[in-house]
Order: sequence, then C-alpha cells, then structure tokens
Amino acid sequence: MADRSLRLGTRGSALARWQAEWVADRLRACGASVELVEISTRADQQPSAPVGSLGSQGVFTKELQRALQQGLVDLVVHSLKDLPTEKVEGLVLAAVPPRGPVADVLVAPGAPSLAGLAPQARVGTGSLRRRVQLWHARPDLQMCDIRGNVDTRLRKLLAGQYDALVLAQAGLERLALATDMVYPLPCDAVLPAVGQGALGIEARLDDQHTLELLKRLDDAPSHAAVRAERALLARLRGGCLAPVAAWCRPRTSNGLHLSAVVLSADGRTRLFTDRQGNLAAPEELGVAAADDLLAQGAAELIQAARGPAA
Repeated sequence: MADRSLRLGTRGSALARWQAEWVADRLRACGASVELVEISTRADQQPSAPVGSLGSQGVFTKELQRALQQGLVDLVVHSLKDLPTEKVEGLVLAAVPPRGPVADVLVAPGAPSLAGLAPQARVGTGSLRRRVQLWHARPDLQMCDIRGNVDTRLRKLLAGQYDALVLAQAGLERLALATDMVYPLPCDAVLPAVGQGALGIEARLDDQHTLELLKRLDDAPSHAAVRAERALLARLRGGCLAPVAAWCRPRTSNGLHLSAVVLSADGRTRLFTDRQGNLAAPEELGVAAADDLLAQGAAELIQAARGPAA
C-alpha cells in the first residue's frame, strides 16, 4: 500500500485545481504519490445558467462524490461552502485543513467601501445570501446575477457590465487576483457562507489507507468550526442556496463562538443569533444557534425565499 498512487478528484476550474494541487502537495510531503483526476459537474456543464436553476443541492459536488463512491478516485476536494450537509452513503468528510480567510470582499474600481458605491450601483453576485445582506445594508443597490469563474467575472467588471462584484476573499487570495481593488466587507454587515474559506476533503469510509493519510492534513479547530456551521444549516434545512450565513471561530483553547443570520428574500428582515460553545461539541452549538433562529421565525423566511414551488 505504501506505493499506491492516490487519485484525487477535482473540478477543472482554476480555483478548484489550485485547491486540489495544494492538497496534493501536502500529501506528497507525507510521502504519498498523487495524481489529479478532473471531473465535470453539472455547474461546469452549464456555466451561464443561474446556480438556483440547476437544482438546490450538490451542483458543484455530486459528480465528484459519485466518482468517489464508484472507486474511480480515492479522495475529492471541495470548497466546503459548496458541499451539502446531507450524508452520502459510504463517504466521510475526512479532513478540513487550516481554514483560509472567511470574509466576502467588494471588488470595485474606485469604491473603497460598501457605503462608497454610487446610488443604484450594479452589483454582480449569484448568491442569495450575499444579495439579501447587501440589500439589508443598502436597499438601493441593483443586484445582478453573474456566473462564471473568478477571472471571467473580473473581466465582466472591467468591461463595465457591473459597478462592483462580491466574491470570497479566500478564492481571490488563492489565485492572486484583483489585489488593487478589493475591499473586505465587515462580518458584522455580511456574514460568510457556511464553510466559506475552508476546504473539505472527502474519502470512502472503508479506505483506511487514505483516511490515515488525511488525518495529517486535518486542523481540529477549523474542522470543529465548520461542523458547528454545518449543523446549524442542517437544522435549519436551509441548503447551500438559502439566505443563511454563519461564522464560527475558535475563541479559546476549548471554546467556539458562532454568529448566524437568516434574512428575508428582500433583505428587510434580519434574524440574528450569537452563541458560545465547546470545541468538543460543535454540533450542539450549531443546533442551539439554529433553534434560536427558528424561534424567531427562520423557517418561514427560508421557505418564502424558496418560493411556492419549493
């Protein structure tokens, strides 16, 4: 088994390949041989369609997970914010490496802050979570759908199709893009997606060789924090596309601090919770925070945002 080459499944975008190569390099440093296997997902096959039109769950992950279940690859790397919370038979989230930056950023030539955007500015985002939080802060903004990889979106911005974009800080930093016009959005105004900034590495439950290797890449505080966030999302039955945002971070050697919001589809109503918990029991913290939001009416806001057919 020592000479076995690990087949690492990844999407083909520049960011996905960067993330996969990052994981592969760390596995190679542990003595493993690794080859990348590119897998096309539903979202990759329809790059111009709004994400919400492709289905509510797993548009970036299902094909990767299927290849893993079928033994075509030995592990897959996800942007953890794209990974649904539902368990997949035979698979486990084996490792979460140290988390990168969690914040969203405003990418806007000449506008150093959200308040600095002109009235009625056109903001490109495909995320309902981002849209409703921005509307809560700036109801005048025009929210415009946008798809495509990061460099495609930046080209559209520079071509004048949008006045600003909202993107994940981690992705921009990993690709070293747009550094001269990026302005972090404070988390008290725009909380990140569940799992944002983190990588999730899945493997098969019965593949002890791969699981043992992946233990070396796992960062316990990062893993605990995203477990709390994902437990919250699962309890809310929100899914990756719901108007739900959360940020859990270690606060002490054994403590976690979780902040979360649920908003209405127009951004006017904002429900908020802020809780402390134990690093050893992250799911309990996530469930307790979700129950706070449900008591405030979160289920109704989430269902309304899905629409009558959901």
